[in-house]
Amino acid sequence: MKFTDGYWQVLPGVSILRPQAVDEVVAEADALTIYAATGPLATRGDTLNRPLITVELDSPMDDVVGVRISHFRGGIDRGPHFDVTTSVSDVEVAGPELTGEPVATLRSGALTARVATEGEWTVDFVADGRTLTSSTPRSVGVITDAQGRSFVREQLTMGVGEHVYGLGERFGAFVKNGQTVDIWNADGGTASDQAYKNVPFYLSDAGYGIFVDQPEEVSFEVGTEVVSRTQFSVEGQSLRYFVIYGPTPKDILRKFTALTGRPARVPEWSYGLWLSTSFTTSYDEATVTSFIDGMAERDLPLSVFHFDCFWMRQFHWCDFVWDPATFPDPEGMLARLKAKGLKICVWINPYIAQRSELFAEGMERGYLVKNPDGSVWQWNMWQAGMALVDFTNPEATAWYQGKLRALLDMGVDAFKTDFGERIPTDVVWHDGSDPAGMHNYYTHLYNKAVFELLEEEKGEGEAVLFARSATAGGQQFPVHWGGDCESTFVSMAESLRGGLSLAMSGFGYWSHDIGGFEGTPDPAVFKRWLAFGLLSSHSRLHGSDSYRVPWAFDDEAVDVTRRFTRLKLSLMPYLARLGAEAHEEGVPVMRPMALEFPEDRGTATVDTQYMLGDALLVAPVFNAEGDVDVYVPEGTWTHLLTGEKVTGPRWVRESHGFDSLPLLVRPGTVLPVGARHDRPDYDYVDGVTLHLFELADGHRSTTWVPGQGGVGGARFTVTREGDRVRVESPDVTGAWSVQVAGGPSARAEAGQTVVELDV
Repeated sequence: MKFTDGYWQVLPGVSILRPQAVDEVVAEADALTIYAATGPLATRGDTLNRPLITVELDSPMDDVVGVRISHFRGGIDRGPHFDVTTSVSDVEVAGPELTGEPVATLRSGALTARVATEGEWTVDFVADGRTLTSSTPRSVGVITDAQGRSFVREQLTMGVGEHVYGLGERFGAFVKNGQTVDIWNADGGTASDQAYKNVPFYLSDAGYGIFVDQPEEVSFEVGTEVVSRTQFSVEGQSLRYFVIYGPTPKDILRKFTALTGRPARVPEWSYGLWLSTSFTTSYDEATVTSFIDGMAERDLPLSVFHFDCFWMRQFHWCDFVWDPATFPDPEGMLARLKAKGLKICVWINPYIAQRSELFAEGMERGYLVKNPDGSVWQWNMWQAGMALVDFTNPEATAWYQGKLRALLDMGVDAFKTDFGERIPTDVVWHDGSDPAGMHNYYTHLYNKAVFELLEEEKGEGEAVLFARSATAGGQQFPVHWGGDCESTFVSMAESLRGGLSLAMSGFGYWSHDIGGFEGTPDPAVFKRWLAFGLLSSHSRLHGSDSYRVPWAFDDEAVDVTRRFTRLKLSLMPYLARLGAEAHEEGVPVMRPMALEFPEDRGTATVDTQYMLGDALLVAPVFNAEGDVDVYVPEGTWTHLLTGEKVTGPRWVRESHGFDSLPLLVRPGTVLPVGARHDRPDYDYVDGVTLHLFELADGHRSTTWVPGQGGVGGARFTVTREGDRVRVESPDVTGAWSVQVAGGPSARAEAGQTVVELDV
């Protein structure tokens, strides 16, 4: 939200109070409080009729400084609140009497906040001898607008050449400089500035991140209100944010996810191909079986089958009852499908249609969100007379989970948790939460309830969602998909931008509808999207009003599906390791180039390609002709599909058929490839082949191949001295192989722990 008319003037009816003179600094053991007057204090009389702004500094963990800016502090804090983990161990606070200069400091790890106690208002955030960003004399504002509403804002400086990323899953330009972004969940598709997943966190390539610790609407002006600053503001009387020091982008994400929660470990089977009924298409068990058998007949590995909305009766969403006219024997059907080796996912949402038998039950028990007069809030958008489950009520949450538990008992393995964005602000919540805060936070409670049920019933590491909406902390409940995109190349590119922004917002896994959701893709779009989708962390065939089985397009689409599904499944020893990193460290599986190569300025704005982990560069092709421009970082990279070499740093133009795309292996990589390509969940160590790419003389590395289900595994140490390569693993028991890219190979029999070969 903008408050000024250019740099010097405010908008009509707007008034801004700014801290101008520090009256007192109170230094405690682990916090610093600054009382700043909004005008000069030359005499005692200047303290009369003079508003005061209070700024408090603290630290929840090392390398993170929290800032709270307050005006009136007598309001009622009704929540909700983001769950922020506190694990601080290294904090030092000093007032001017200790610093020996007109400066008060709070140091947390390597990050220090330096507050000027004399002269103009200034707070510098300093690390490793340089200022990362600053709050300047015109930055902090307590604002009243023309309608009498109150706001608090902060403006933090941006340096020359600095880029800002993140703020959730946003489908516009990947770099957020020059954008106005409102953190407000909305069901707006992928073609607008609205977003399903809004996260009040941005990451700067200057070595820091900013997390605004408020679940209500936060308005960001990234170099737009003032071109040299990022502004963020909230309605009310206080503003809370954290400055997170890196120094690298990965370090920032590690610390941000340590604050707000790390992604859970997802089951290996979830990495396989998911096939959906699609949305409004007609289907029954015979249709579903024909799809599944058709995949098997064409040798297309399938891991999960998903039933979308109409598994329930129309006008009954959600009652969690299979439509008896279409599915007269749901238990038997699920058993028959699972006998084919499939996992089952069903669509749900948190909305209860008036025609659902759960409406009367929820209303009677007080489990539905209410109007201020005590009646149930309802509208006709989506489902006739629908209401909302009130997840601030523990009994309502348990009731909802109980309905889903019956589906799990029937044989369902996962839930697609759709919707959760259209949450009203003129309602009353069971726990008294502020409706403005609950608009974004609702999705967190919704997905948490479903995910925790799955963990309880299936076990840790076996829970997985296919979720659309989220806010900060939502990364704990994977997987998330990109929402309703059109079936075009343009929408394919905007979907990728959304995934890259979400990755820069702390989310470890991401997926999208292969071929697009709205409309029916032409075969070229579908085939190009297949390669992209099957080189994403999770892969799903899904559409709106048309089926997405590959043979519905052409024979080549079947071949492309087979090629890239098999490729992905063979890469599971690598992908499983990436999933473990996402879970343990908060580093995403799919990574923007700027995240993996922050030292290469050429990657700063690249949003048409990505790194799948640290070793594989993926450049989707966004046209039928096959022409693609790919930015290749420094070194000699190898095309995984062809073995051809390409050197960087530079842009390269290539042309690819539908069965190919730029898939480049980073120099110095030891890439483990599995012995199977028919399923994602297998023993990754048994029969693994280590592919060696451009190992330099003196190379030494250790490659971890996880065990199935996160249990066991093997470490392989690879060294090169001159023309001799040695690979050793004390953990391996079965047979395994080593393959030098474009060179010799060697096989180790069961029990052999060392392989040596000349290159």
